[in-house]
Amino acid sequence: MDKSLPVIKNQVVDVRIEAMGYHGEGIAKIDGFPIFIEEAIDGEIVKVRIIKVKSKYAYGKIMEIIEPSNERRDPKCNLYNRCGGCNLQHLSYEGQLQFKTNRVLDCITRIGNVKNVIMHPTLGMEEPYSYRNKVQLPVGINKTNSNNSVSIGFFAARSHEIINMNVCYIQDEVADKIIKYTRRWMFKYNIQPYNEEKHEGFIRHIMVRKGFVTGEVMIVLVTNGTDIPDIKPFVEVLKKNVEGVTSIVQNINTKRTNVILGDKCKTLWGQEYIRDYIGKFEFNISPLSFYQVNPVQTEVLYNKVLEYAELTGEEIVFDAYCGTGTISLFLSEKAKKVYGVEVVPEAIKDAQKNAKQNNVKNAEFIVGEAEKVIPNMIKQGIKADVVVVDPPRKGCDIALINALGEMEPKKIVYVSCDPATLARDLKLLEQKGYETVEVQPVDMFPQTAHIESVVKLERK
Repeated sequence: MDKSLPVIKNQVVDVRIEAMGYHGEGIAKIDGFPIFIEEAIDGEIVKVRIIKVKSKYAYGKIMEIIEPSNERRDPKCNLYNRCGGCNLQHLSYEGQLQFKTNRVLDCITRIGNVKNVIMHPTLGMEEPYSYRNKVQLPVGINKTNSNNSVSIGFFAARSHEIINMNVCYIQDEVADKIIKYTRRWMFKYNIQPYNEEKHEGFIRHIMVRKGFVTGEVMIVLVTNGTDIPDIKPFVEVLKKNVEGVTSIVQNINTKRTNVILGDKCKTLWGQEYIRDYIGKFEFNISPLSFYQVNPVQTEVLYNKVLEYAELTGEEIVFDAYCGTGTISLFLSEKAKKVYGVEVVPEAIKDAQKNAKQNNVKNAEFIVGEAEKVIPNMIKQGIKADVVVVDPPRKGCDIALINALGEMEPKKIVYVSCDPATLARDLKLLEQKGYETVEVQPVDMFPQTAHIESVVKLERK
């Protein structure tokens, strides 16, 4: 025990929340020493028990809310305190949007040292529930029940304990119904759930995908083996009782891994894909396809990308980290030519299919790492007027940023899923001669701390 620190483990203290951390936790300070407190809201006075003490910070757990915030709400879900699926249901939706705006602004000003930027309020949803068109749920043995029944749900926060659930308020209601029928089938026919510690059992995950525009539903059973026993009655129950079901698929994953999906799929009934639309563009979605999980906000996000790109029909556009080409298709409407670059070969195949399906002829897709492909394109004399980057959470590779600095496109539109790496990259791009003009956060994941942002940069 370090006596120089202002708190010790198990100590109970009253504190005022002074700020909110990047994961939505409240932050209080005692003699300048920060204490992170889950489910605490900025401005509240709370009684907390110190549960962990580090050399530079501590963690506390709320024992009593002495002065609640006006933005505090009762969580809609009765599993909220245990499930790791969402972490902001205790905060009003207006409060969530303000938190996300503040988070992005704090990152780009403090980490990125970006000044005098137009910062727009986060664009939210009219209905911030039931927005997910895809859910992947682990299946295991319910250890809290003496008869070892089946648990299907999300993992508890920071653990591999499956929180058994019947309803999830951020996913489409059809998934709740499919979970119910899956449990009944597994119990009736003694289908064993997967045990990840022993690498035994059969059903590992259930994945449900739904086309929000088409209403088409795909059900995927992820199995630790090839032949599913007594599958016919399960298929018949789903066909009879699940409206819109058009695809029932088995995905085989026999590896001892935390990766959810295996490489091999087998269609048990119906089509091997479902269809959905983003704007006017139609997409085929297979079990292994990447597709945004919130199609309503995806269209909002993509329209903002198109607005910031300010295309006239004469521009060459690079879409780095293009995935299955969804943004590329939106850009193709107003660009002379779009080049999409993505390292995943399967995603490029999907992008090419999507372009053909939508009769888009001015988009070309290239397999490879953006930080290698784009410099090679520049050497070949292919240069972009506008570049769109939509990198993974780790942000852009420095080689890509250097290549953009060399190519000097008029505009860069940066789509980010992590404000901290966004801020780092904006700082680097400003050093390459770009000015950050506008930032628009978009709430793709209500009830969680995740936030997407679209940023417009212009050549100085």
